[in-house]
Amino acid sequence: MSTVLCIEDDHFIADMYVHSLKKAGYDVDVIANGQEALEQAKQKVYDIILLDLMLPDKTGVEILETLRKEDGSGLPLTKIIVTTNFDEPAEDRAHLEKLADGYLIKADVTPSKLVELVGEVLKQS
Repeated sequence: MSTVLCIEDDHFIADMYVHSLKKAGYDVDVIANGQEALEQAKQKVYDIILLDLMLPDKTGVEILETLRKEDGSGLPLTKIIVTTNFDEPAEDRAHLEKLADGYLIKADVTPSKLVELVGEVLKQS
């Protein structure tokens, strides 16, 4: 069973992610706080992380950059999908896509599209 860490502070969206992914057979943890999520990501092995860009205590970009550090302190093998409500400017989006394995705009995602994207990203080598 693949494990998912959902870093999302919107309870409605987090509930939709959890329901959809659990129904598809994933083991899902949800954390709304960026610092707590970083600590959890380093304590438990996750196959994939869904990372909201807008969090109350840390930005998703800060978390993504921490998880992708090349000095060995990050999580280079864990797949990360960035989630956002806004279409980022081209330069910012290019930076995010370089560090992440997937990118989705929350308003455009349905439960079935979410499960499909998670499955596709997990298949990437």
